[in-house]
Amino acid sequence: MPVEIRVPTLPESVSEATVLDWHKGQGDVVRRDEVLVDVETEKVVLEVPAPRDGVLKEIACASGATVTEGELLAVIEEREAPAPAASEPAREAPVREAPAGDDPERHGPAVRALLAKHDVDPAAVERSGRNGRMTKEDVLRHLQSRDASGAPQSPPAKAREPVAEETTRAGAEGGRERREWREPMSRIRQTIASRLVMAQQTAAMLTTFNEADMSTVIDLRRRYGPTFEERHGVRLGFMSFFVKAAAEALSAFPQVNAYIDGSDVVRHDYADIGIAVSSPRGLLVPVVRDADLKSFAALEKEIADFGARAQQATITMDELNGGTFTITNGGIFGSLVSTPILNPPQSAILGMHKIQERPVALDGQVAIRPMMYLALSYDHRIIDGREAVQFLVGIKSAIEDPARLLFEL
Repeated sequence: MPVEIRVPTLPESVSEATVLDWHKGQGDVVRRDEVLVDVETEKVVLEVPAPRDGVLKEIACASGATVTEGELLAVIEEREAPAPAASEPAREAPVREAPAGDDPERHGPAVRALLAKHDVDPAAVERSGRNGRMTKEDVLRHLQSRDASGAPQSPPAKAREPVAEETTRAGAEGGRERREWREPMSRIRQTIASRLVMAQQTAAMLTTFNEADMSTVIDLRRRYGPTFEERHGVRLGFMSFFVKAAAEALSAFPQVNAYIDGSDVVRHDYADIGIAVSSPRGLLVPVVRDADLKSFAALEKEIADFGARAQQATITMDELNGGTFTITNGGIFGSLVSTPILNPPQSAILGMHKIQERPVALDGQVAIRPMMYLALSYDHRIIDGREAVQFLVGIKSAIEDPARLLFEL
């Protein structure tokens, strides 16, 4: 009996999704709850599992297709999995001899272009992508290795049509080929782009800067970090200090914790703080709810969990929705100073940066201290410069004297 696989329920306000990777090919045996395909929305990637054992009879939407909620993705011919013979031990499901993704239609446009252009046998390419899939970089490495080894190359078939996704031009020196290709932006990257442009077009954005001496926080982490990790099972990082400092400052300056909705100002008596984390598909901002009420240990566990699940594409839409304020840390990538862009509809965002030892004047003497530049971008329509500066000074003071955070002074 055929079983239809359809696009699952999409998050609220999301009307379309993009089919990403098929983990099974047409004709493959599938097991119940085995992931068949990934579907990408504006913020999250949804895994679509098989509801029954059977054979993948039909794939209705290829990778890259735009789909809507409830649209047919595939059809499974339902079959019972063969039971092992009584005299034989149970065996694992058979593994396909051919590498996953050898069907050309299952490769991305850039991969197909390179395979076709250089007449590469897909089976000869060593793969590094998810679930053994072939990436563009895999093909390029294969071509470089083949060229370096001097292996004979088969000429491309004369009847082959040119591939629109890739263009090859002769270089100015040494006859070098210069490749370029076109590929569609992911739905997440499109959303990031549109939101960043919207933030700059709809808000009167301004940035104020300050710097914080990180000596005391670094000393606390050195002295109590091992005990903290042993007791709570998570490292004591810098982010929890900044989340606590921001929550305290948001309480003192509630206008920074508000946003504009038409001709109204929406205020909050809680601090839901978004933490910007990078993922293979782009920047995500999961939200720490009621950050003002949580301990350092609870904050570190939640932040670490967000970071890990961002890499696995398992952060949910509910975890990305809302938020009254955002913190982003460009310092982990080496940024010394930057101007972060607002995360609409929020009115402010705090940028952390690289800790760098610098000479500073202390009590008439020059001392070398670990310093961090802080940046607060804010919407000048709702937040005055005085409030923004005092808010950032409040964060600086809390970081330089973290005892006030620990004892809620």
